[in-house]
Amino acid sequence: MLFYLSEWLGEAASDPVWQDRLSPLRLFTYISFRSAGAFLTALVVSLAFGPRVIKALIRLKFGQNYEDIATSVGGRSQGSVKLGVPSMGGLLIHLALLSSTLLWAQWNTFILLCVAGTALLAAVGFFDDYMKIKRKDGIGASGHVKIAVQIGVSLMVIAGLMMQPETRSLVADIYVPFRAEPWKDLLLVGASLIFLTVTGSSNAVNLTDGMDGLAIGCMIIVSFIFLIVTYVTGHVVFAEYLRIDYVDGAGELTVLCAALIGAGLGFLWFNSHPAQVFMGDTGSLALGGLMGMVAVMVHQPFLLVIAGGVFVMEALSVISQRYYFKYTRRRYGEGRRIFLMAPIHHHFEKLGWPETKIVTRFYILCILFGVFALVTLKIR
Repeated sequence: MLFYLSEWLGEAASDPVWQDRLSPLRLFTYISFRSAGAFLTALVVSLAFGPRVIKALIRLKFGQNYEDIATSVGGRSQGSVKLGVPSMGGLLIHLALLSSTLLWAQWNTFILLCVAGTALLAAVGFFDDYMKIKRKDGIGASGHVKIAVQIGVSLMVIAGLMMQPETRSLVADIYVPFRAEPWKDLLLVGASLIFLTVTGSSNAVNLTDGMDGLAIGCMIIVSFIFLIVTYVTGHVVFAEYLRIDYVDGAGELTVLCAALIGAGLGFLWFNSHPAQVFMGDTGSLALGGLMGMVAVMVHQPFLLVIAGGVFVMEALSVISQRYYFKYTRRRYGEGRRIFLMAPIHHHFEKLGWPETKIVTRFYILCILFGVFALVTLKIR
């Protein structure tokens, strides 16, 4: 919005004196300036409205008054059952993220698709959280409902990119790390990859959201990695130097990533141990899907697998635990487990690690994965 306002004022000022006075408005044409503004705006909104949102959630009795074991495999968590803490805190993140993005970003196809997709995933996440609270059993919306919405968001992204000739290659061509040239005209494979990226990322972040500050802290780190990636992808000189695909307009996603970092830091202020609020599926499903969409739009879905290594670990621990349990039950008559409990952060909790130590060490792992992801941009 501010970008368009600055353009309108600049064009409307025909008087040279006014043109000189309005010259500072040129700052709004710089992505770096608008990214900084988006970060600060989202941070301030999150910190300012955080206490109010938490009080409202408590007043509406949107608290976690049930044991959330629906996504855990292998037993009950000892330290992560925190009854009475309000859930649906993802609403605070979305308030800060979307308001800041719409205020500072240029509204191109990428931004509009990300905003629409995030809103849809947030809606199904909110419904899931609401059903958990209403039933008080930790079981919300069915998996079929979530998958259906995730498929719908993926199809929306695919259709939105395919409708414009300049973005069609984001679906049809596939880039992989360590390889400079893409595999071209693989439309069906590319569309499937977009679905797997958006859906996989959404569910992986959801599974990671099981300890105070864990999911949002790792999301902030991954967002910072993609802040760099979106900036260089949308900058023709940097993209050519790194031999990565230049995507016109992708620089606006830098503004979105900056807003996500600001909103995430503000939320972490309240979500750090001991948490005053949980993001719930309202936040985790939408933020994971959003990061998947960003990765697709800069032609780097495989880079997200590397940068989001912690999320991948969490998802794989659940998948491997569940299928190994089913296999051994059929084979030996009783189910056996790989981990003491899944997702894997609960495994370390069962080993006696303090929650704060687990979260901090996962942060360290996430930073290492992120640095390695950035290194792959140069090694081609």
